[in-house]
Amino acid sequence: MFKTARMRKIRIVTLDKYVAPTVDALHESGLIQISDISDSIQQDPELAELVTPAKATPYTGKLSSLLMKTNGISELLGNSLSEGHGLKDTLMSFISPDLPVQKEVDRLDTEAFIEKAEDTLSQVEAKTNVIEGKLAALDAETSELKSNKSLAKRLYNFDMDLADLKDSKYTSTTVGRINAESASEIKNELSNLTDELDIFTVPMDDKEGEIIVVVTLNEFSDDVYSILRKFDFERIEVGDVEGYPQQIISNADARLLTIESERSSIKTELRAVAEQWDDDILALKEQLENEKEKNEILSSFVQTKDAYVLEAWVPIKDTVKVEQLVEISSDGHCAFETVEVEGTDDESVPVLQQNGWYAKPFEFLVDMYSPVRYNAMDPTIFVAITFPFFFGFCLTDAVYGLVVSALGVVLIRGMGKVKESMNAFGWILIWSGLWACVLGLITNGFIGDFPERIVGFRLPTVYGSVESFVHPDTILLIAIAVGLLYTNIGFILGAINNLRYGNVKEAIGSQICWFVFEAGIILLALGFMMPGIGMICMILGGILILATIGMLVWANGAYGVMDIFGYMGDILSYARLLALCLATGGIAMTVNILSVMVNNMVPFAGIVLAIIVFIGGHIANFAFQVLGAFINALRLNYVEFFSQFFMEGKGKFEAFKANRTFTKLKN
Repeated sequence: MFKTARMRKIRIVTLDKYVAPTVDALHESGLIQISDISDSIQQDPELAELVTPAKATPYTGKLSSLLMKTNGISELLGNSLSEGHGLKDTLMSFISPDLPVQKEVDRLDTEAFIEKAEDTLSQVEAKTNVIEGKLAALDAETSELKSNKSLAKRLYNFDMDLADLKDSKYTSTTVGRINAESASEIKNELSNLTDELDIFTVPMDDKEGEIIVVVTLNEFSDDVYSILRKFDFERIEVGDVEGYPQQIISNADARLLTIESERSSIKTELRAVAEQWDDDILALKEQLENEKEKNEILSSFVQTKDAYVLEAWVPIKDTVKVEQLVEISSDGHCAFETVEVEGTDDESVPVLQQNGWYAKPFEFLVDMYSPVRYNAMDPTIFVAITFPFFFGFCLTDAVYGLVVSALGVVLIRGMGKVKESMNAFGWILIWSGLWACVLGLITNGFIGDFPERIVGFRLPTVYGSVESFVHPDTILLIAIAVGLLYTNIGFILGAINNLRYGNVKEAIGSQICWFVFEAGIILLALGFMMPGIGMICMILGGILILATIGMLVWANGAYGVMDIFGYMGDILSYARLLALCLATGGIAMTVNILSVMVNNMVPFAGIVLAIIVFIGGHIANFAFQVLGAFINALRLNYVEFFSQFFMEGKGKFEAFKANRTFTKLKN
């Protein structure tokens, strides 16, 4: 619970004949994390003389190619199945997603599997390639029609066949847009150029521009263009378009409608293919990923003429299982060497947390901060206890809390079924919401003061001494007391970690000194409160505070005295619990007051407006306060708690494990 799983390094040797079934067995078990053995070999000169680095199998390139092709087909089929889904479908996919159906697959060697994959892909591609070709042709035609239509719209006022605007053997035709105010000047300059030209102009619909057509001999085309460029001329390329503009637009619109009908029919055909093959393609994709991973992992091995050597991390509790698995898969042709991890400061050891069902989801929050260092204190159980409580303390509204828990249930029953992170987050929301509900009922938070202000009913669950807007001082004291307790737990964990690693000076100057300081403060307080023993307590308290200062200076130098202010700041930061508690209730109360005012002040429609203000105001307050509660609960753990003891690691245990979402092996 408080420590990560104990790990050891295992080195496995097996004959090349059995390396494939051994890797396959280890892959399906997911019990080990394979590491690159080259680093270890370099540290062992004798072994380095006997072995050479292994390479990925020759099948890797082919598997990568097949996987790339499968990904493309999978995306095509998936898009086809999801096309046409509206907001309702998207929402339902989140609330109640379709669970993947596992397809039974045979155990095949890589060569046989590649052959089967190629056969499956050829069957699907025989259908999808034809459909993609049809869609591509329609897309190209659509693009051309839209381009022609756009051109025709610009030349709409020309009552001529656009084919007449093409260049001929002896003449050049220039078409474009000019500013209307420049038209006369342009015509004059062009007329002065040569008599061998014709000029046509028609006004555009925007009244600010005109379309000009200049037909001249080829030898004058460059001169014409040079003159036009001086007048902000915008050239229009006519290309090979034929027909009158009105006719082009009409024909294009008719053909575009036909294309949409054809495209819809083709997409229906594609959807039928997707419904037939999607499950098979998803299963094939998963198999290819698994097979590729197994074939690539050999590059982390070393080999001799007849054998392979691999190195892996394995939890101590699973060592026997791994050895038995390798024994069976290699028919006993194997050897093992285990290496125990010495000491507690090996940051290279992967971390495998081992928390129970309640705390397990909160590993998600710890990992957001950093992986835990191997063999160091795992704070997950503390986060699992305090985060929901802090969240609930900040929110302190029963109805808001129920909504948060309901959202958690939706996540678990929906996306939580297919994504582990969503499942974890769902449980975090459930526990956090329940704490908000309980604390809200106790402190009189139920959509703010809704029961008393609008219903005229006081909650029977309210405990008067901690009613938020009646006794905020009491709630503040509770928040500070909680902060003091939690901070001291952090000091204890920090001192344990430092002492385990031999950092005695750090333990005294960063953790132990504060227990001495707190004892001094308590004795001083007792001195003021109990005159009979006051002098003795005050003297002892003063000595302990001076001792604390001495510890800080000894451990951290002269500026270490400033840490006292940091300590006080850490404790007082828990006052934010009260601040957010009052903020949630205060804004909710304001929304309720405004709703009542609107209802009373606006005749007839007042009730409708009041409902709008009530619902909209509380939705906004809920969203804002939930976010604030989440951030503050995280901050109190990350900044105030973790800073006292947390030791960052480099990485989590990443099992060499086959993904079996869409497939399962036949028995």
